[in-house]
Amino acid sequence: MPRNFCLPAVLLSTICFSAAALATPSAEPAATCGEVGQWLKPGGEPASPYAAPALLGQLAAQQVVLLGETHDRADDHRWQLDVLSALQRQRADLAIGFEMFPRRLQPVLDRWVAGELSEAAFLEQAEWKKIWGYDAELYLPLFRFAREHRLPMLALNVDRKLVQQVSARGWDAVPESERQGVSRPTPPGTDYRAALKDVFDSHAELQKDAGRFDYFVDAQLLWDRAMAEGIAAHLQRRPQDLVVGILGSGHIQNGYGVPHQLKSLGVTRQASLMTWPRDHSCKTLSAGLADAVFVIPPQPETSGPPPRLGVRLEMASDGVRIEGVMQGSLAEQTGLKAGDVVIQAAGRKPGDIQDMIRTVQRQPAGTWLPLQIRRGTETLEMVVRFPAQP
Repeated sequence: MPRNFCLPAVLLSTICFSAAALATPSAEPAATCGEVGQWLKPGGEPASPYAAPALLGQLAAQQVVLLGETHDRADDHRWQLDVLSALQRQRADLAIGFEMFPRRLQPVLDRWVAGELSEAAFLEQAEWKKIWGYDAELYLPLFRFAREHRLPMLALNVDRKLVQQVSARGWDAVPESERQGVSRPTPPGTDYRAALKDVFDSHAELQKDAGRFDYFVDAQLLWDRAMAEGIAAHLQRRPQDLVVGILGSGHIQNGYGVPHQLKSLGVTRQASLMTWPRDHSCKTLSAGLADAVFVIPPQPETSGPPPRLGVRLEMASDGVRIEGVMQGSLAEQTGLKAGDVVIQAAGRKPGDIQDMIRTVQRQPAGTWLPLQIRRGTETLEMVVRFPAQP
């Protein structure tokens, strides 16, 4: 199963690409790579094993250790907890940064670590279902570990509204006062930009105008820069700490994304780690993908990509507005039009664009999704019929 990370988008589907998009592809059938529970150094065939004690010693000497994940994969989160536990035994001054929380929620994280909130209250005040939406049980062991050891939890992200603004209009069009304190990102390297272009080109609905790709890159760089700044700011306050970052693996692969932005901020002692399912080929475990990967059991195949309507979205005062409709898409087949506002989806008002995306992606193949639409002065009831085979 590919490891995905999702780019901010104004589409009714997050835009994801996998490690395979950033690694060297192989035309040959995949062969098993390493043994479950083994650390490997990417590059070479076979990849070189890493002795765990030696690797741990190297990691403990860093300023930052980034633990990339596939968000909905339980094995990744168990691995993250094991690494955190091992590092905490070597470095008592540890802090944990999370992609899952925007900066404005830092006081909530502080109250959780201080023992002032129950789990239910923490998830509610952190707006977990609205902002992140993945099963909280995957992440709660990490949160409990931080609280048990009184380790600072850092809210690294920005509000999705800012990401959507940049994705729709570009960095320069967003006033400095609305950038939530994020400084201008360092430009991407040629390889990173080329990887993003491959993703962009695979989504024809994004290619509305010549400037859209630049906005697409700006949005990803904003995300990377915000997380890097959150880590660097903590190190300025507490230079003795080791910061462990919990974030999507797409933000760290090949030294792109967050590692690139960290270097520009003067954080040079860093390491990036990922998991690697044993049934993935070593041929795609290319040098530089990460400093080390941890072999996990083979992952079950998914039934296909998540459902998509094929629309571009923007927020409206009373719901989510459809900015554009892809030709031949489910949205077009349903009769949705540019300018329509989704007032309700599956019987409730969407909280934001990402909430609407999750509602669609939860829809099983072969089922119907009722929508309430405002079109001008009319209120319409419409039903999206998802095909039996996505």
